[in-house]
Amino acid sequence: MARKQDLPQGSGGETQQRGSDVLTTNHGVPVSDNQNSLKAGARGPTLLEDFVLREKIFHFDHERIPERIVHARGTGAHGTFECTEAIPELTRASLFQNKGAKVPVFARFSTVAGSKGSKDTPRDVRGFAVKFYTGEGNWDLVGNNIPVFFIQDAMKFPDLVHAVKPEADRGFPQAASAHDTFWDFISLMPESMHMIMWAMSDRTLPRSLRMMEGFGVHTFRLVNAEGAATFVKFHWRPRLGVQSTLWDEAVKISGADPDYHRRDLHDAIKVGDFPEWDLGIQVFDDAFADAQPYDVLDATKLIPEEDVPVRIIGRMVLDRWPDNFFAETEQVAFLPSNVVPGIDFSNDPLLQGRLFSYLDTQKSRLGTTNFHQIPVNTPKCPMHNFQRDGMMQTMVPQGRANYEPNSLAEAGEDGGPRAADQGFVSVARFAEPAAEKRRVRADSFADHFSQARMFYASQTTVEQGHIVAALVFELSKVQLPHVRARVLAQLRNIGDDLATRVADGLGAKLPPAIAPARPALDLAASDALSILKKKAPLTGRCLGILVTDGADADLVAALQQAARTAGATVKIIAPKVGGVVLADGKPLPADEKIDGAPSVLFDAVALVVSDDGAQTLLGEKAALDFVSDAFAHCKAIGHSPGAQALLDKAGVIPDSFVLALPEGAKGLVALLSSRDWSREPKVKLPV
Repeated sequence: MARKQDLPQGSGGETQQRGSDVLTTNHGVPVSDNQNSLKAGARGPTLLEDFVLREKIFHFDHERIPERIVHARGTGAHGTFECTEAIPELTRASLFQNKGAKVPVFARFSTVAGSKGSKDTPRDVRGFAVKFYTGEGNWDLVGNNIPVFFIQDAMKFPDLVHAVKPEADRGFPQAASAHDTFWDFISLMPESMHMIMWAMSDRTLPRSLRMMEGFGVHTFRLVNAEGAATFVKFHWRPRLGVQSTLWDEAVKISGADPDYHRRDLHDAIKVGDFPEWDLGIQVFDDAFADAQPYDVLDATKLIPEEDVPVRIIGRMVLDRWPDNFFAETEQVAFLPSNVVPGIDFSNDPLLQGRLFSYLDTQKSRLGTTNFHQIPVNTPKCPMHNFQRDGMMQTMVPQGRANYEPNSLAEAGEDGGPRAADQGFVSVARFAEPAAEKRRVRADSFADHFSQARMFYASQTTVEQGHIVAALVFELSKVQLPHVRARVLAQLRNIGDDLATRVADGLGAKLPPAIAPARPALDLAASDALSILKKKAPLTGRCLGILVTDGADADLVAALQQAARTAGATVKIIAPKVGGVVLADGKPLPADEKIDGAPSVLFDAVALVVSDDGAQTLLGEKAALDFVSDAFAHCKAIGHSPGAQALLDKAGVIPDSFVLALPEGAKGLVALLSSRDWSREPKVKLPV
């Protein structure tokens, strides 16, 4: 027993909680490994007895109330999921048994790092969570708009989030990763480098929540009626295609409209342009998994679509905005542990930790174990068990049977429900031979750079330039030189070209590479990983038309008609929100005032102005910025003859994306989902 004088003393004689060099639990037990959870074998399931993991996650889950610790800023909508291809041969899950079968859903989209009051458009991963209200209970597919994650083991999740959140001593930056603590953590975690390539890409600057992909991230299992299991990864594909903004755009959008993404989703649903996604699956067996140079249980890895194509099996349509944001969007509780018969878990150690964490955090956030009784969380099928009471109990169970087994039915009383043969059954998984309990990372998780290299190689030259620019910007905000150097050393394992370009952008020397745990492989590039290699549809895009008094009424009407025909929307912007009087003498109401609707809010712009109107706009900084930003952001610009003076003063250089109107009206609309990337070297936007 330690003597009193051997214990560190505070000023009042109490035992201090801090000061030792040894990492311990909250109860003072020394921790031998803070990197890996306790598993039954290197690739086995995580063990419930891991009190170090449980305490760490438990404390993390309860750090803040009432907003979510991560994914705090979000928005959601109700809708329907329809099975478009039945797959009973793969799963017994009821929603996949019959083509055309439908179930209600609630989907929530979110940023990760920011607080509930932060902006919509930071450089950040986006959460993509869907609650399916099936006939066999709720299934929550809780993922992101990126198919991989920063870490391999749930043990590191609190550390990751602590690192990216506002720094503990100063409370900033908010909703930003461009600071010391995040990059210090990343530089010491080579497993994060694949995710860093995604995070620094345009994927983390989505044009709209309606225009981003979703992924289940982890490898799950599908189980059919005979008990046969296959591995599966889940994908959401937006019907509007994938599209992003530029960093300079995202920064300016956040100033013009911090609620840009939630407003976009709300407005689309309001006018009947219901967002739609296809649900796809990658299905593969153990033999395929064992043959890959990566581990399918590693959440920092993806399966190239060239190896396992995505098979479309369903469609989600969001068609109803919540009646009350707090009651539904804020109180919805997603749990990865909510699965239905026919869907099961894998031994992914990050997933295994999430299965524990999410249930626990909902109690902290919503204040009661009865959070499942909140309407948005309540299953739409019968629910019956022996759980009783608890804070905010709203159900009124009848009878005296609150335990099982019981024999009350023999006395003519209600004995309550019993387990059924058709209930959920876990897949029988074999543990490793003589698997011992230990904190260890499987050797198959040791390759941290091959897929990071594959992702970078899969991008177009333009997209690679954006990744480099993002890394330069983020690292330029890091004040600790040794952290910048260590990140550069890690980047060398992805590619010397990448690391050299980033070092040049920083004005830094290129340090030697840090020796990887396993040398990177040169994997084949995958076109599916690029946004710009896929053509986006025009549907869902928005044309901004800047008008003045005396503008050509026929031209405005022609642009509106062309946009509507293409499935796009139109916003009228004028010097005053009251609108303008067109050349035919008719008034045209405005949707927005020029200084409240910069061109960053639109996919392309048209300048339909009179000669006198253009002269007036030449003295308006907002009007010049409207034009110059559209050009700098590589967007298509249509212009009436009277707008030439405005183009000249804004520095617009004629190219194929600058179209004279009215001749180019249809051509302008056809370019709504495209950009002229050849402009980028000319305008040299800040990164």
